[in-house]
Amino acid sequence: MPRCLMQSRRNSQAWGKSVETIAGSLINSRMKLSTASAESQYPKGLKVMPKGPNKISILFLCTGNSCRSQMAEGWARHLRGDRIDAWSAGTEPHGMDPRAVKVMAEAGVDISTQVSKHINSLGDLEFDFVITLCEGARESCPVFPAKNKVLHAGFDDPPRLAAAAASEEAASVHYRRVRDEIKAFIEKFPELLTT
Repeated sequence: MPRCLMQSRRNSQAWGKSVETIAGSLINSRMKLSTASAESQYPKGLKVMPKGPNKISILFLCTGNSCRSQMAEGWARHLRGDRIDAWSAGTEPHGMDPRAVKVMAEAGVDISTQVSKHINSLGDLEFDFVITLCEGARESCPVFPAKNKVLHAGFDDPPRLAAAAASEEAASVHYRRVRDEIKAFIEKFPELLTT
């Protein structure tokens, strides 16, 4: 059972359960995730590792989980992997954005093996922080247990900006700018989260 309760109009229809049933499941479900059971409940290709000692767990949430949240997960793993367990998900995943993969590779970070996934596919994983990276995810952000801190850090949407670009290079300029802004944001972790 997912640990989140989506606040959108569509969820009650999509889940086919009453809000009371879902809320009751959230309150009563305190199951810890084991690596052995994790493999069967997550999307194919998603590597689930137990939370490391003295690490904080962060979920980066975007609507599509195709670009910004994938970049944030990649940067967090690359720059702060010794202190952060990073995850990303979307409220309406679109698949990986090839341009995001390309510009991250240019910066020396391989996100090609990361998987675009729905927030519900993360099941019972628990996070110390949930960071929304776009207005869509902020507005339809799931309700998390009170112990989770939900923060917002908005970044421009590279695919939307690149839609009017005259060339692939012109499109990539938008992706690189947002990539670098997300890197600068992640470089302030985990200290930024404790202020």
